[in-house]
Amino acid sequence: MNGTRRTRGTIGRSRVNRSAPHSTGPTRGGRPRKQEFAPPVTLTEPLPAVEAFADLDMPARLLAALRAEGVTVPFPIQAATLPNALAGRDVLGRGRTGSGKTLAFGLPVLARLDGRRAQPRQPLALVLVPTRELAQQVTDALAPYARALELRLATVVGGMSIGRQASALRGGAEVVVATPGRLKDLIERGDCRLNRVAVTVLDEADQMADMGFMPQVTTLLDQVPSGGQRLLFSATLDGDIDLLVRRYLHDPVVHSVDPPAASVTTMTHHLLHVRGADKDTTATEIAARDGRVIMFLDTKHAVDRLTEHLLSVGVRASALHGGKSQPQRNRTLARFKDGHVTALVATNVAARGIHVDHLDLVVNVDPPGDHKDYLHRGGRTARAGESGTVVTLVLPHQRRAVDRLMADAGITPRTARIRPGAAELHAITGARTPSGVPVTLPAPAAGPREAKGFAGRDRRDRAAGRGGNGRTAARARRSAPAPAPTA
Repeated sequence: MNGTRRTRGTIGRSRVNRSAPHSTGPTRGGRPRKQEFAPPVTLTEPLPAVEAFADLDMPARLLAALRAEGVTVPFPIQAATLPNALAGRDVLGRGRTGSGKTLAFGLPVLARLDGRRAQPRQPLALVLVPTRELAQQVTDALAPYARALELRLATVVGGMSIGRQASALRGGAEVVVATPGRLKDLIERGDCRLNRVAVTVLDEADQMADMGFMPQVTTLLDQVPSGGQRLLFSATLDGDIDLLVRRYLHDPVVHSVDPPAASVTTMTHHLLHVRGADKDTTATEIAARDGRVIMFLDTKHAVDRLTEHLLSVGVRASALHGGKSQPQRNRTLARFKDGHVTALVATNVAARGIHVDHLDLVVNVDPPGDHKDYLHRGGRTARAGESGTVVTLVLPHQRRAVDRLMADAGITPRTARIRPGAAELHAITGARTPSGVPVTLPAPAAGPREAKGFAGRDRRDRAAGRGGNGRTAARARRSAPAPAPTA
C-alpha cells in the first residue's frame, strides 16, 4: 500500500514538488495561463510526521492564520496525515472523534486551492459529511483559514433554504461542505457540477454508511474526476468503508492514531445501575448539577418529555432532535455553548458533529443501541485532550446488553449501584437536588419558512429515505433564491 505511485494533483508548495505550476499557453491578453494543478510526482514512501505547523510548507497566510488562532502544535492525526495530504496523496485516516480530523483534511484542501478561483456552480473541493451539525462545525472550523486565503466556503445541507445555497454556488465557491442528499438535489436542479473537483473529503464515512447514504455517496463520487485526490477520515473503518476505499482511493497512505475501538484515555466511563422507579429522579439530579451536561435518549418523545420536566423543576434544559428545524437546532446549540442552557437533552442527532469546549459530562439516560453510538455520544466530552466522564444509566433488564456493548467498545467501565441523593452519585456526576422553581426559556422565533411547515417537509423527505438532507427538486424550485450567505 505504501509502494511507489504517482500522485494526482500535487500542490506546487509541497515538500515533494516545489516546482511552480506550468503554463498551458498564452491567454487572449498575452499572459500565460496557470495550469490548474502541478504535474504528478513520484513518491516512494509516506512522508514522516511533523512536530509543528511551521514545519509544513504551507502558504504563509495560512500559517499566519494558524498562529493568530493560537494553533501551533498539531494533534497526532494532523501531524501524521498533513505531510502526505499536502503532497497530494490519498489518505485514509482513523482517529477518535474530537481528535482534530477537521484541520487534518481542511488545511490541505485550502492550501491546494490557494490562488485558485472557482467558476459559478463548479466547486474545486468537496467535503461530504453525514449530518447538518457536522457540516456547520466543519464550516466554522475552516472559516478563519479560508478567509485568510480569500477562499469562499458554501454549506449545503437540508433543513435550510435551498435557494440561498443555490445562490452561493452560482456566485462561485471554492469549497463546498455538504450532506449527500441536499447536494444531490442541487446537482439535479443544475445548480452544481462536480466536474472540476480536485480534492474530495469523506468525513465520518462510517456514519454515512450507517445512515444509509452509501448509494448517494457513490453516485456523487462517480461524478468527481477520477484523477482527483481523496481523503477519507473516520473514527472507525469497517464494513462499507472498506468498499469505498477499494473503489475510490488509490494507494492511500493509512494513518491510525487510535485503537480500532477508539477509546479515549482521558475519558472515565461509569455504569450506574438504577431501579426503574429511580431512573427519572436520578437523571433529574444529574441535570441539576453545577455545569453543563448532554443527556442522550432514544426517542424525540422521550427527549421532549424529559426537557419539559427539567424546566418545571428549575433546570435550564433544551431539546435537540430531528423534529426541530435546522435554525431551531442552531439556536439551541448556541444557547448551550454560551451557557444559557445547561442541560442539552438530545437524540443521536447530537452524537456527532457537535463540539462544545470544556464539556466534562455526557449521560446516556437510555443506553445506545451499539458500541459505535456509544463512542460517538461519549466523544462529545474529552475533546482536544481534555478529560471527561461518560455515565450510562442501566436498568436491571439492560445489564447484559450493556455489558456486551462495553466489551464491543473495548471499554472497562466503573460500575456502581446508585439511588437518588447518594453521595457517590454526587461524586461521579455533581448531581444535586434541583431548585424546584420552574424556569421559562424564551422560545426561538420561527422564521416564515418554519411557520409554514418547513421542518415537516424535511421530516417527510427523511421518511421517504432521503436522510433528512433535502427536499424534492420540484419543491426546491419553488424556493425563491436569496442573497448568498457569507462564509
